[in-house]
Amino acid sequence: MFPDLSPPSTQFLQQHAWFTQLPPDRQAHVAERTFTMGGVKGDVLLHAGETVKGWYAVLSGLVKLQSTSGQGRVSAFLGVPDGEWFGEGSTLKAERRRYDVIALRDTVLLCLPRAQFDDLLANSLPFNHFLVSHMNLRLGQAMTIIEAGRLRAPGQRVALYLSRVFWHGRRRLVLSQEELGHLAGLSRQTVNRALKSMEEQGLVSLDFGRVTILNEDALAAYAAPPAN
Repeated sequence: MFPDLSPPSTQFLQQHAWFTQLPPDRQAHVAERTFTMGGVKGDVLLHAGETVKGWYAVLSGLVKLQSTSGQGRVSAFLGVPDGEWFGEGSTLKAERRRYDVIALRDTVLLCLPRAQFDDLLANSLPFNHFLVSHMNLRLGQAMTIIEAGRLRAPGQRVALYLSRVFWHGRRRLVLSQEELGHLAGLSRQTVNRALKSMEEQGLVSLDFGRVTILNEDALAAYAAPPAN
């Protein structure tokens, strides 16, 4: 069996049914027009206020989507790991980007340009199915973030940001305490205390730069707000 010598961006697209169900000539057309960009930890890869060029995916690394209020308050409202798309709302609307996209570790992004995004939206049913499913996932995450903002206990916030809502399909997370703190809006020390408590209760196990979920149901119960 010969190895796949296509570039990483094409290999990534080939993992999606909406892409593989396109005719070969359209696959080539889409793949040729995607482009990549990257940066190191701490870089602002995409800036709030700039024109949206297309729909983005994380080929490698981890980013946070961060907004800044008029009073200068910074809020990170979503983390996006490798293998996931983001920014579909900005791509669908003719407006400038409302948030910064910041690399939490060295990261490479893939961009599907707006022209190709719009063409697929108008002509590809599998693409529309994928987009609806993806936006439903983001809606669930948005509701969870709203819930997290109302929780008082830091441990509950940390547990929510470890849940399958944000890391579907991943039970062993390659995630540092610093990165988790960025996403949950908590200090690394607070995250460390919360994780140690969850480890003592048998909810997670901790290794260097890794968190493994041991009991998903118990973790969900731990994150749930107290009954009134």
